[in-house]
Amino acid sequence: MAPAILVIGATGSQYYTKPNISEFLKEESSGSPFAGHRILALTRSAQGAAAQQLATLPGVEVVEFPWADVTEAWLRAHAVARVFVASAVALAVDPAQFSTESGFLVAARAAGVEYVVRISTTAANVRPDCDAYYARTHCAIEAMLGSSAFEKLKWTSLAFFTAGLFVKKVREAGGRQDELLRLIGNPDAPVGIIDADDIGLIAARLLVCEDPSAHHHVVNGPEYITGRQMLAMVEQQIGAPVRRSSTKMCPRDGAAVGGEALASTTSKEILEIAAPQSTPAASWVKVLKALEM
Repeated sequence: MAPAILVIGATGSQYYTKPNISEFLKEESSGSPFAGHRILALTRSAQGAAAQQLATLPGVEVVEFPWADVTEAWLRAHAVARVFVASAVALAVDPAQFSTESGFLVAARAAGVEYVVRISTTAANVRPDCDAYYARTHCAIEAMLGSSAFEKLKWTSLAFFTAGLFVKKVREAGGRQDELLRLIGNPDAPVGIIDADDIGLIAARLLVCEDPSAHHHVVNGPEYITGRQMLAMVEQQIGAPVRRSSTKMCPRDGAAVGGEALASTTSKEILEIAAPQSTPAASWVKVLKALEM
């Protein structure tokens, strides 16, 4: 059986990586040493529209299976060599995030998986004293991956953020704001947010990179934006002031954000692989379109 690249979150979280990571992988692997690799698109429902569309791509196999149940034996049986992780639980404030992802990574290590590319959060937040539980979870996962026990499993964390889902929920609720808007930027601290399309392309190119030994790349977008500017973009879409917002996804010190999450901090390896191109304004337009607004 030919080795496989497994895509976790191939359909349910495709909004975060549009165009779909599976499509990028198909394009980027062509003519590379990974051209013969199978692409396994993991989904909870093979009958969904996104899964059905993926199933039409040559070389992409849609597999209906919950990723929380993936074991060492399952990975070996499917000859999984490399993995992309962008599951719903990895992209939300969910207590199950650490147990699910760490359990999968233990199985991947035991199965001899070579390389994992995963979605994380802003590098400035990946620390044990961050106010946000979500960020502390990513810190714990990356500490585990960086330990000597996992030295044979190479890995890369990529991060980005959007407020598009907040806008969608407000519109669906007829203007009622039932949730807190969580912003990645402090009001006046510039941050180089990265577009989902850029993340998808970078992830695909990393996954077909022959030597992914430089594993924890810093990735930020090409243009700075502040929390105040993000808030204005959201309010323009919902036609009203946001009642409750939080910047707990960032350090209290705005300068810390400015020093660690700017476009200028994108690693040279990423600039060589696929330099991020989309500005925050262009990204926002694509996000709203993806959510069918």
